[in-house]
Amino acid sequence: METKHIVLETLKTAGKPLKSGEIAEMAQLDKKLVDKTLKTLKDEELIHSPKRCFYAPQ
Repeated sequence: METKHIVLETLKTAGKPLKSGEIAEMAQLDKKLVDKTLKTLKDEELIHSPKRCFYAPQ
């Protein structure tokens, strides 16, 4: 499964905004990879940041 899908599914499953470290821990991925993926997802407008350093699906 592609990293973007894993991160997006983790955010949807959580049901609340998460920090990148929490996403990395839940998805068992490297934090740097999660940070890069979050930037891509945000550019594609699939996620948003309700408050600084927290991310949630659109």
